[in-house]
Amino acid sequence: MIRLDIATVLLQWATGGLLFLWVTTRRREVGIGYGWLLRATFAVLAALALVTGRALEPVPVREVASLGVVLAATVALAASIVRRRAGVAGERAEEARKAARVAAMTGAPTSPKPPAAPPAPAPPEFPPVLDLVAPVIGAVGLVAAALDAGGGPALAVLRTLTGAAFLGAVTDAMLLGHWYLVQPGMARKPLLELVRWLTLIWPVEVLALLLPTGMLSVLSGSIADGYNGLLGWFWVACALATIVLCAVTRAALKERYYSAVMAATGFLYLAILTAFGTDLVARAVLAA
Repeated sequence: MIRLDIATVLLQWATGGLLFLWVTTRRREVGIGYGWLLRATFAVLAALALVTGRALEPVPVREVASLGVVLAATVALAASIVRRRAGVAGERAEEARKAARVAAMTGAPTSPKPPAAPPAPAPPEFPPVLDLVAPVIGAVGLVAAALDAGGGPALAVLRTLTGAAFLGAVTDAMLLGHWYLVQPGMARKPLLELVRWLTLIWPVEVLALLLPTGMLSVLSGSIADGYNGLLGWFWVACALATIVLCAVTRAALKERYYSAVMAATGFLYLAILTAFGTDLVARAVLAA
């Protein structure tokens, strides 16, 4: 029915992760190190997609797109490093707000002495639009890979692109949760946004995998999973657990204490496992 290809999965992961990196960096609130971490990580995944694709089941357009993702992510990473002294506007504003709050609590003066000379103009910041280039290129390669994998072309493209967004959103959310250890005073809005996107993508992902020929055929026994239906019900458990973990994570983030962010990150650890189970178990069974 379809072909499960490791190179396509790796490119999906990289493309989705870089897309939701842009969702976060466009806010100009998260420190520049977070962008360095994700661009480097997903560039490596795209490079692995290129290598495995050429070695196992070559799809020329996908391989060219994988190379494009590596180059685009590397260029964005280099641009961010070059402009690192500019920092991030939202992070600076938050630090200034906290300094003013501390000054108000301690009674210290809130306004510094005027400088003897006018300050130098601030260097330009990293433009977040650069983070969009890699996922756009990756999407082209994923469409080509979906059409090559077999099955209905429209359904194959839907499953491949939705899976990329699904895996990217949950991975970025987990990594951003860890970033609060580096930037503990950051607002929770960026993390909540990623969890909200994951929640919105979930029904599309599940529906795309249920559409015929899909997991409904596995659950009904029309397609044998090789384990007397166990994998089909395991997929149901993963899908339901993922959306439950999204709800629990959002509930945890409503708490005021900093430990709530760490609890939410722990839930997102589990969500990565269940999300990958939701996507990959279904595709593996349908590819059998």
